[in-house]
Amino acid sequence: MPIDPSEIQKRRDRLTGILSDIVRHADEQAQCRCPYKNRFDQCTAAFGCRNKRKPKEKGQLPVCAHDDQLDYRTAWETEPESYEPMRDQIRAGRSSEKGGGAVAHEDVSRPAIAGRTIFDYADEFDVRVPTSCGRTGHCHECVVEIQRGAEALGAPTESEAFLKPPFRLACQAVLERADQDVTFAILRRAPKILPAGEDDAAAPLDPMVTRRGDGVFYGDEQIDRDQGTLYGLAIDVGTTTVVAVLIDLESGRAVYETSFENPQRFGGSDIMHRISYDAQAFQGELHRAIINAVNSEIRVLCQQLSIRRQQIYEVVIVGNSTMRDLFFGLDVQTIGEKPYKSTIEHEFIEGRRSTTALNESARHLGLYVNRNARVFGAPLIASHVGADVAADLVMIDIAAQDQTVMLVDVGTNTEVVIGHRGRLMAASCPAGPAFEGGLVTFGMPGCEGAIESIRYVDGRFEYKTIGDGPPRGICGSGLIDLLAELRRHDLMTPKGVFPDRRTEHEIVPEHGITFSRRDASELAQAKAANTCGQAILMRRFGVRPDDIHRLYLAGGFANYVDAASAVDIGFLAPVPFDRIEKIGNSAARGAGRMLRSRRCRESIEALVRTIEHVELETMDDFFEVFVEGCQMKPASSNH
Repeated sequence: MPIDPSEIQKRRDRLTGILSDIVRHADEQAQCRCPYKNRFDQCTAAFGCRNKRKPKEKGQLPVCAHDDQLDYRTAWETEPESYEPMRDQIRAGRSSEKGGGAVAHEDVSRPAIAGRTIFDYADEFDVRVPTSCGRTGHCHECVVEIQRGAEALGAPTESEAFLKPPFRLACQAVLERADQDVTFAILRRAPKILPAGEDDAAAPLDPMVTRRGDGVFYGDEQIDRDQGTLYGLAIDVGTTTVVAVLIDLESGRAVYETSFENPQRFGGSDIMHRISYDAQAFQGELHRAIINAVNSEIRVLCQQLSIRRQQIYEVVIVGNSTMRDLFFGLDVQTIGEKPYKSTIEHEFIEGRRSTTALNESARHLGLYVNRNARVFGAPLIASHVGADVAADLVMIDIAAQDQTVMLVDVGTNTEVVIGHRGRLMAASCPAGPAFEGGLVTFGMPGCEGAIESIRYVDGRFEYKTIGDGPPRGICGSGLIDLLAELRRHDLMTPKGVFPDRRTEHEIVPEHGITFSRRDASELAQAKAANTCGQAILMRRFGVRPDDIHRLYLAGGFANYVDAASAVDIGFLAPVPFDRIEKIGNSAARGAGRMLRSRRCRESIEALVRTIEHVELETMDDFFEVFVEGCQMKPASSNH
C-alpha cells in the first residue's frame, strides 16, 4: 500500500504540537511551581518549609500551600529586592483566578486569590506573625482577628477548635471565595511605651544571680559556668499589654525594651472572660499563648543583641492576680468566685504558704532562657490587687512616704492604693477594656495610628496620632480628651446624650472615624469604676482630695492622659494638678528593681502583708456611687 506523504506530515505536525504543548507546560511549571510539589499538590521535600501544611489524613504527604508566584528558574541568581516585581508580573497574567475581592491588613491590600492562607498574605505585607510549628496548626501561636469577610474563608479546622469568632489561626484560615473582601489584624501590635529610664540603674545592686570566679550562681547555688554577661528579664503581663525589659544584672542597666498586645485576647478582653474561658475545654491555652509570645520576643531580642538565650538567668513576672497565675499555669477559677482570691492567696491565708510570691523553674514553664534559670512571680496583695501593684509600690517607695499619697494604676482592671505613715489601703475597680481599645467602635490600644490627643477647634476636631501617621482609631488618652471636649462645648450632656437626638458624632470624617452614644455609655461605665474606687477608698481612709499630697498615676496610657481632661470628666479625683505625678511603666520598672535587688523583694513581700484590702462591692452605697460616677462631670470633693 503506497504511503501518503501528506498523511505522514499531518501526523508529524500533530506529534510536534503535542510535544510543544508538553514543553510549554513544563516551562510554565518550571517558572512558578515548586519542584518538590507533586501532581497532587503534596510536598515531597525531606526538609522543612514554611509552605508545608498538615496532611488531611495520617500517612499522607504534607500539603503544599505555595502560591505558585515565584520564578524558580532564576531563584539562585535573583536578588531579594526583585521578588515582589517578579510576583507582580506573574499575578498580572493570572487575573482570571481573581474574583475581584481583596485581602487587607491595616492600610495595605492585595487581590484575593482562592487557596491562599491569611499567613500567606501576612508574608506579603511583611507582618510578623509568630509560629514555631512550620505552619501546621500545632503551636497555636499565629492567632489573628478576622475583622471583615470571615464568610469568605474556609471552615475552621480541628486545630482551631479552641478559638471563637472572630479569631482564626493564620496558617489554617484559607481563602475560599475570591469575590469578597477580607480584613485581618494581628494580636501582636506594639503599643507605645515609655523607656524604663536610667534612674533605676543607679539603685543598689543586689541581684539573686551573680558571678563568682568562672561560675554563675543563683543565691548560693551554682547554676552554670561563665558564658559572658549575665542578663535578667522583667515582664509586666497586663491584661491588654505586655511590657518586657532586659537588664544587665552586673551594671543594672536596661539594655532592651519591648511591648506587645497580650495574645490571650482570644479568650476575652477582660480577666473575668479569661477566667471563664480557662474553665472550659481548652484550659491551658491562655498559659500556652503568653509563654509562646514571650519566647518569640526573647528570640527577637537575642538576635538583635547578638546574645544567647543561655545568658538570661532569671525572669521576674508581675501582673494582676489572674494574669500572673495564668503565666505560671495555675488554676485561676477561684479568682472569679467570691471571695475572688487565687489558690495561692487561699493557701497563704490557711498557713500553707509563707508568701504569695512564686518561684518556679524556667524549664518547667517552657521559657526560652537558660535551662537552670528561675522565674520569680512578685507577691499578690489581695483578691484582684496583684503583683503589678506591688511593683508600683516598689517604684514609688511607698514605705518611705511620710505624707498622704494615692496610687491609681489605670487599666482594664484599675487599682487604687492610699498610704500614710505606714497605713496602707487598697481596692480593685473592674473598669473593663473600654479605655484600652475594647468595646468602643473605633477604640484601639496605644499603637501607631492611634489618636492620642484631641481638641475641638472652630467646629472641627483636631488631633495628634501616635507616629504622626493617618488615624486608625482612638486610644485611651484620646478618648478621655474627646469626652472632655464634648462636655466643654456642650456636644454631650453629663449623662452622655448628644444634642438634636443625634446618635453619633463624626470625629475624623475623611477616615470614617465616629463616636456614638453607645461608645459614650461603655466609657461611662468604665470611668465610673475608676471614680468609685478612688471615692470610696478616700472616704474609708478618712481623707479628701485636698489632703492627697501626691497622686501617682500609673498604667498603660496614664502617662499620656491630660490631667485637666481626666479631672473634668471625673476620671480622676479633683486633686490639685501640681500634685499629680505620672510614673510611666511603673509595674515593669518595679519588676526591674526586684530583679536587681533581693532585699527589694524581701521588703515588698513583708509590706504587702500589712495592706488592708477593701472590697468595694460590699459597701452599702456602692451602687449609688457607681451610678453617680457614670456621669461625665468632675467628681465631688466631699467624701
